[in-house]
Amino acid sequence: MRIDKYLWSTRYFKTRNIATNACKKGHVKINDQTVKPGREVFPMDKIVVRKNQIDYQLTVLDIPESRVGAKLVDIYRKDTTPKEAFEHQNLLQYSKDYYRKKGTGRPTKKDRREIDDYLDTNEEIDE
Repeated sequence: MRIDKYLWSTRYFKTRNIATNACKKGHVKINDQTVKPGREVFPMDKIVVRKNQIDYQLTVLDIPESRVGAKLVDIYRKDTTPKEAFEHQNLLQYSKDYYRKKGTGRPTKKDRREIDDYLDTNEEIDE
């Protein structure tokens, strides 16, 4: 089975076209080699898929006939992605929430409240 079809059928990508584009961009590796969308997948191949800034690592256990349901995906692949990858993603998301570039406009309502709270606490300390 082709790698793009395998990733689509095991529900790593919503459409086969998205899986094909990911292969063309170099986000998919089989046994540490960047592959084209037409590369064949065999059982016990190690696949690394870069998606949403996470490197998903999986091992092919079997080849499905066609797209499978979400509950049956574990029959065809074994996910060996380390927990640190997901923790790193959470840290990135957390840092993006609190980071604002200089000159991005007026403070938001939340920013304004935080500034007011900060100023109120400093005034109470001074008195």
